[in-house]
Amino acid sequence: MIFHILLVIFSALLLFRAANWLVQGISRVAQYLQWSEFVIAFFVMAIGGSLPNLFVGLSSVAHGIPELSFGDVVGNSVVNLTLVAALAVLVGSDLLAEGKLVQTSAFLTISIALLPLLLILDGVLGRGDGIALIIVFFGYAAWMFTKRKYYQQTFDENHKPPLKHFKNFLFGFFQIILGGVLLLAAAEGIVRSANFFSNEFSLPLALIGILGLGLTSALPELYFAVAAARRGKSWVILGELMGSVIVLTTLVLGIVAFLQPIVIEDFSPFAFARFFMILAAFLFLIFVRTGRKITKKEAFVLILLYLVFVAVEIFTKAWCDPASSFCLK
Repeated sequence: MIFHILLVIFSALLLFRAANWLVQGISRVAQYLQWSEFVIAFFVMAIGGSLPNLFVGLSSVAHGIPELSFGDVVGNSVVNLTLVAALAVLVGSDLLAEGKLVQTSAFLTISIALLPLLLILDGVLGRGDGIALIIVFFGYAAWMFTKRKYYQQTFDENHKPPLKHFKNFLFGFFQIILGGVLLLAAAEGIVRSANFFSNEFSLPLALIGILGLGLTSALPELYFAVAAARRGKSWVILGELMGSVIVLTTLVLGIVAFLQPIVIEDFSPFAFARFFMILAAFLFLIFVRTGRKITKKEAFVLILLYLVFVAVEIFTKAWCDPASSFCLK
């Protein structure tokens, strides 16, 4: 028991640290290669920030428990649309959502985020569903590339001498390799611990994924959002949040489902999670479209929604009637 508690704590810290190293490494390489802000925003922040979830998904497939990955994605999406967005506002200033591109992206994000919840209504997210999700991701990526004219500025914040710049590139490449290896080790530790606690306390793996992994794997996004908020870069925060939600609910889930169909025998752990994800998605969309910004008052509403979500999931598990269709176990 003590070993697995220490293992999950160590793995969570390692996951956070490894994700930071990986994204920092990609950023250093991007700076050296003179990538545009568009590439940085979409590929580094969104896809790079979702790699911990992908590694957790791959590890869960290796252990034959892909439903853990589904719970992780649902929980992480709720965290991103509520807690992460709210804390970014409270640390910095109002999140500005001006411009047609941001507004359209917000609508597409919410629509795409709810797609897996519809596909799994029959209790299975099969290989065909996985392929469909992957196709949706590449369709969204293609659409984003048609908007790259909005992000033509080159990513080069530090004007270093050529030799020092090349050393920075090599160090970044080393960070990418090290970050990837550590992510794999951290994901393995987290999945093993989740499986142990599920068996030890008779908890559904889906519930552990929704509450435990959902928050843990969202730590990189939280770190990036807070750091960007301090620099006053609202477009980076919104782009990273919306991009991460799309990558999670399409590419990550698509890959996991393609490798091993996700079968949900007991859908009750997702009864409330699905409701809160839909509610969080629509609140996020409403806040972004009314006034074209997320204010501090709205941030407190999002935090309250997340706290209610956690309380409902925990207390429903503790107090529900086993005969009830809403009972989690």
